[in-house]
Amino acid sequence: MTILDDLLQNNKSIKNIVILSGAGVSAESGIRTFRDSNGLWEDHSIEEVATPEAFQKNPKLVHNFYNQRRKQLLSSEVNFNKAHQIITEIEDSNLYNIVVITQNVDDLHERSGTKNVIHMHGELLKTKCTSCNISSPIDSDLNTLSICSQCNEKGTLRPDIVWFGEMPYQLNEIETYLNSADLFLSIGTSGQVYPAAMFVSTTPSECIKLEINIEKTNISNQFDYSIQDSSSKGMEILKNYLLPQK
Repeated sequence: MTILDDLLQNNKSIKNIVILSGAGVSAESGIRTFRDSNGLWEDHSIEEVATPEAFQKNPKLVHNFYNQRRKQLLSSEVNFNKAHQIITEIEDSNLYNIVVITQNVDDLHERSGTKNVIHMHGELLKTKCTSCNISSPIDSDLNTLSICSQCNEKGTLRPDIVWFGEMPYQLNEIETYLNSADLFLSIGTSGQVYPAAMFVSTTPSECIKLEINIEKTNISNQFDYSIQDSSSKGMEILKNYLLPQK
């Protein structure tokens, strides 16, 4: 019997499942992870495209960067993968209360049908007005002359992305979910970005903590068990423990 068998042999005690999904989940859909080995994101440094200061300094560059990311997300090349699909299957089983807290800014969880998703780092398919502070859906390019659909101000729109130095969204709600978790599952996240890296330590002591990642992370020792594999393959393994076998 493996440790995972031992932990999940009686999953009737598991009701509330909190899933933290990171870049590794989206990577299987063809979306590049946030930073490659040389510290660049799509050939740009973080300081150029992912800080409020960068947007203030060169809004045209920042808009163009996210316009390209948005086009890629909306292209026929990108769609949800098996990991997204299995999460939806678990939610649709109605056997558990599921919440997905994602660090990803794409909509792939929603495309697969998952309903309870918190985008703690914002959404690529939304824009935020710096004047009225309202977020709105968007599927086209933004520029420095774009007009807010809510307050009609010109040039006040920015990508609704949580940049470095900004506070992630819905932290109070996230904490509530973490405090009541019976199973905490971290998928495809490096454990290097805070506050998400602290979520595992926020869960109750009796909460079962599982990590699925292609390699060990800095916080792997905080989990009861780690599956060192791709997000899709790891979720295939976990599915066999959580859903009745047909």
